[in-house]
Amino acid sequence: MGSKYTKRYTAEFKRDAIALVDSTGKTDTAVSRELGISSESLRGWYRQAKADQGEGAPGELTTAEREELKRLRRQNAEQARTIEVLRKAAVFFAKESDR
Repeated sequence: MGSKYTKRYTAEFKRDAIALVDSTGKTDTAVSRELGISSESLRGWYRQAKADQGEGAPGELTTAEREELKRLRRQNAEQARTIEVLRKAAVFFAKESDR
């Protein structure tokens, strides 16, 4: 099992790590070992950086698109909760008006 603690890296550190992979020609695994980070983390950062530059796989979302998607999903969930409250209120008031 993984630890409950997730280490956070700065955007600058991520940029530097990605640049190191590009400039040295070393594999992402070798660079991650040198930096003491997970190779999966470095691969993810590299893949996301390429997508942000328009060089990602077809259909891969940029960081801005991911953030907008998260915002829209939150907004959608909030609206669904509001609709449910209004639906329950309509049923309540319909029953009250029948009395």
